[in-house]
Amino acid sequence: MATRIFHMSDPHFGAENREALNIFADAVRHEGADALLCTGDLTQRATYPQFEAAARFFEQFDVPVVICAGNHDMPYYNMWERLVDPYRRYRMVQRGVADAFASDDVVLVPLVSTVPLQPRFPWVDGLVRRQALQSTLAQLRSLAQDPRLKLVFCHHPLLPAQDGQKNPTIGGDDAFAQLAKAGAQAVISGHVHIPFDQQRERGGRSLRMLGAGTLSTRLRGVPPSFQILTCEADAGIVAERRIIAP
Repeated sequence: MATRIFHMSDPHFGAENREALNIFADAVRHEGADALLCTGDLTQRATYPQFEAAARFFEQFDVPVVICAGNHDMPYYNMWERLVDPYRRYRMVQRGVADAFASDDVVLVPLVSTVPLQPRFPWVDGLVRRQALQSTLAQLRSLAQDPRLKLVFCHHPLLPAQDGQKNPTIGGDDAFAQLAKAGAQAVISGHVHIPFDQQRERGGRSLRMLGAGTLSTRLRGVPPSFQILTCEADAGIVAERRIIAP
């Protein structure tokens, strides 16, 4: 039987869309979800009450919940904490969810694309550090003989929306090419608040990019959305986009 992963991103608790979150939660509970994946920006300003709201939302589910941090999930108003322990507040939610997810069809592999400081400002777009990439590649290499689908997930898309545009994710092109070479079938992300499903190529290697929209009120020209990924080791990934009409 196929594995169904319900993918949401960018709920931005503090600026969340409560109706959209309720629709997503009902779908997870009633439509045969095997796992829930949230690719970052759990909060709007990384405050304790916003992380508490995120934790309450995720703890309602009976399926494994896997998350990663987004650029909004590090302190905005406490620079000292951002420098010495940027994920301290994020761990309030992380402690209550799964560390990983794997099934007979699929393995989720994390890639960190957020950093507390960058050689540019503002610090909103992605940066894939060598250490983060090597950690992900090591996990992919350990799965080299595994027939299951390997889905890498991170907050930021690794490539720009279209080829020829400047890549907002520093190190994204190299990461994309190396992940494809290492045997990943897809990279799943959020951040841009616009859903996408693209087959892209770098370094002669092809890889699918799957992005969810937002379940917040911070819209960028499209309604809130999420996606359902139906994964079969032999058949691949079927992505169903759910648009939540205003």
